[in-house]
Amino acid sequence: MAERRATHADSWYSGDARHLSRELDGWLSKAGRLPKPARAVICPHAGYRYSGPTAAYSFKQIDPNTVRTIFILGPSHHVRLNGCAVSQCLSYATPFYNLEIDTDISQDLLDTGAFEVMSLEADEDEHSIEMQLPYLAKVMEPARGMFKIVPILVGSISNSAEAKYGKILAKYLEDPSVCFVISSDFCHWGQRFRYTHYDQNQGDIYQSIEVLDREGMNLIERLDAPGFASYLKKTSNTICGRHPIGVFLNMVTEMRKHSNGTRMDMNFLDYSQSNQVKSSRDSSVSYAAGAFVIH
Repeated sequence: MAERRATHADSWYSGDARHLSRELDGWLSKAGRLPKPARAVICPHAGYRYSGPTAAYSFKQIDPNTVRTIFILGPSHHVRLNGCAVSQCLSYATPFYNLEIDTDISQDLLDTGAFEVMSLEADEDEHSIEMQLPYLAKVMEPARGMFKIVPILVGSISNSAEAKYGKILAKYLEDPSVCFVISSDFCHWGQRFRYTHYDQNQGDIYQSIEVLDREGMNLIERLDAPGFASYLKKTSNTICGRHPIGVFLNMVTEMRKHSNGTRMDMNFLDYSQSNQVKSSRDSSVSYAAGAFVIH
């Protein structure tokens, strides 16, 4: 199968390249850049009018001068998946230009026996990977034609499976020419999401949501895979990319086993909510941008 269409263009983000370019440039211009480029980023995947400004803080940390392979780990929203799946396509379309898939790496992953191939229908229905693509095409424009992507759809997997996939993928994270994009929104709050946790001691509902999210973000910043898993079990926070995040944290755990004390930092750079909820009848989704750096 040659190409995955940009199925969410003109609805979740502008399909007009000029308009989209101006929009992304505006958001990227407001985001600061860390002293060292990121080896992994956590990015939201909502419609750009909601999460685009926060996502810019993640994408600003990707260096087109060094990155040649970009893994994109996105949660499966529509199909039941017991493991992880790679794409059957050769490229993914964006309003800017097509992003070529590294089929050699996809095949290497399939050869482990731990991955399956997603159907084209599942691939094109899913937004968690697609929403990263226009931003990637934009920030990687100086390296156009010199980099490839590896999309991976992550199912509802167990903690032990997160550890298994973390071990498989860790060797790629060790490569300085590789960057991982971990696709996740944070708390989905409201009756329509069937999640209405509210700690009145924190103030308004939106303030309680932020405290809840930041508890999880702090564990991610500590690169604490077991701690993050325990937090999710305790709070049931509706972080849709919890499994991609879990795989990433286990990649770092695996790397640390033979890193000889190499310093690794994870920091969140921005946080926002689609709406400041004050009424139990209301709802919101939270967004966070984070960057992982190896010194």
